[in-house]
Amino acid sequence: MDQTGKVAIITGATGGIGFAVAKRLGQDGYTVVLNGIEDEQGAKRVEELKAEGISAEYYGFDVTKEDMVDKNIKAIGEKYGKIDVLVNNAGGLGGRSRFEDMTTDFYRFVMALNLDSAFFASRAAIPYLKKSDNPSIINYTSIAGWNAGGPGAGIYGTSKAGVHALTRALAKDLAEYGIRVNAVSPGTIDTDFHKQIKSTKPEVFASWANNILLGRLGQPEDVASVVAFLASKDAAFLTAETLQITGGQGLGI
Repeated sequence: MDQTGKVAIITGATGGIGFAVAKRLGQDGYTVVLNGIEDEQGAKRVEELKAEGISAEYYGFDVTKEDMVDKNIKAIGEKYGKIDVLVNNAGGLGGRSRFEDMTTDFYRFVMALNLDSAFFASRAAIPYLKKSDNPSIINYTSIAGWNAGGPGAGIYGTSKAGVHALTRALAKDLAEYGIRVNAVSPGTIDTDFHKQIKSTKPEVFASWANNILLGRLGQPEDVASVVAFLASKDAAFLTAETLQITGGQGLGI
């Protein structure tokens, strides 16, 4: 896919799925703008991409902070004159808490990390997406958005269900401008998201593949290839969709 002159912003892109997406879009010819909060890691990732001939830069800001999002997205949009793709990759579990013991601060943190961040970045990017000839927003929900998550991950699942609804709402709101809005819903992807259980209970982590029809855990590249498709003109008639990237997880074997 030749996307010469195209600009993509990927939030939370200094590792895991986000970096795989940045790399794939860069290989497809986009100038990729990586966001994160670990500036040293961000600079390192940009150098890795540049070594492969990819045009890349890094903007360090916290996607849960409205003012920081507005300021930085505007700076990127003004620099390039447009934004072609916004990938709202940033998010996370934030920890685990059962509802009875859940503090309001924890609730607000998880909602901000997953739902507020997608809203803030999308709102800020819209004026610049309007200047693209193939604009799109790609959000991340999760299998937890459908099954409400495991023990202690209920508010994470709730926030991701919100992202699913936000995706469809944005698609309705922005269709008149030709801005497509879709989401991906990854299953169990082998990243640092699962670092704790992978290091403390590797046998449990490995056993998760037994509940996946394709018999393996997902890789970041499995998500990146679908994001690249959604961003491309091959997906020109897709909007308001959430694509499950699960390998058939939970469907029984």
